[in-house]
Amino acid sequence: MDIVLYALTALLYGGLAVAGWRAHRHTAVEPALAGVPAGIARAAPSKASGMGGIGRALLLIALLVHGVLLHTTIFPQNAMIFGFAFALSAMFWLGAGIYWIESFFFPLDGLRLLVLPLAFVASLLPLVFGGVRVLSYSAAPMFKLHFLIANIAYGLFAIAALHAVLMLLLERRLQRMRGLSTRHTGSSWLSSWLDTLPPLLTLEKLLFRLIAAGFVLLTLTLVSGVAFNEQLLNRALQFDHKTVFAFLSWLMFGALLTARRISGWRGRAALRWVLASFVALLLAYVGSRFVFEVLLHRAVV
Repeated sequence: MDIVLYALTALLYGGLAVAGWRAHRHTAVEPALAGVPAGIARAAPSKASGMGGIGRALLLIALLVHGVLLHTTIFPQNAMIFGFAFALSAMFWLGAGIYWIESFFFPLDGLRLLVLPLAFVASLLPLVFGGVRVLSYSAAPMFKLHFLIANIAYGLFAIAALHAVLMLLLERRLQRMRGLSTRHTGSSWLSSWLDTLPPLLTLEKLLFRLIAAGFVLLTLTLVSGVAFNEQLLNRALQFDHKTVFAFLSWLMFGALLTARRISGWRGRAALRWVLASFVALLLAYVGSRFVFEVLLHRAVV
């Protein structure tokens, strides 16, 4: 049954990703062949570049199938199997879900072209890296709550990190276009891809919404983690690499939001801070589990 879910999830994500890139290539090449400047072509609406009703429905089905797959593989018969591959799969499942919701309100075709291929790859990683430890306390309600909140927070920060990458690319492109009379800087696939994105201010607004929501959930993750350790291990904190990097990322995201509120911090430095904070969050769990499970061949909690 699991292999059928893996195949269906990969088929849906992969098919939508290929269809999206083919539609994007068609809308990018067609105006160029007609001699239409890229800036003018971008201003005209195009059904090929957007995700229509069928695409949204298929993505929703992919999210539902992927969600069932994650539940059946992570929680088999009141146990728990987990690792860095499962963490990445869950992270990009949530990221794709957040994109699906965002796409109803903002034109985010460029983000879709990035999220879906990553979700496709991440959904198959547990097939390759499946050697993880079974946790005996996974049935504890406190742990399940902690696990759910943590993964939602990771998904929010993952999509925020992708937003930051896109904003850095857009900002670099705008700097290169300074002094030019049009937005057209060439017919490369990167330029045409960036043309599908909304303005920088819109992306920035979305970015800090995601970070604020993720920060609240990350705070709840740390609080529930402390409560869970107190309940099972009779100690509130365990100062290992996971705890240190988790609190470090919390401090970094908190500092970013504080600087944004007080001084309106923005620009390339703020975006790089977002990415550094996300890397710290990855090292808190996904990175440490990769080192132990794949490089050191050791099972960890």
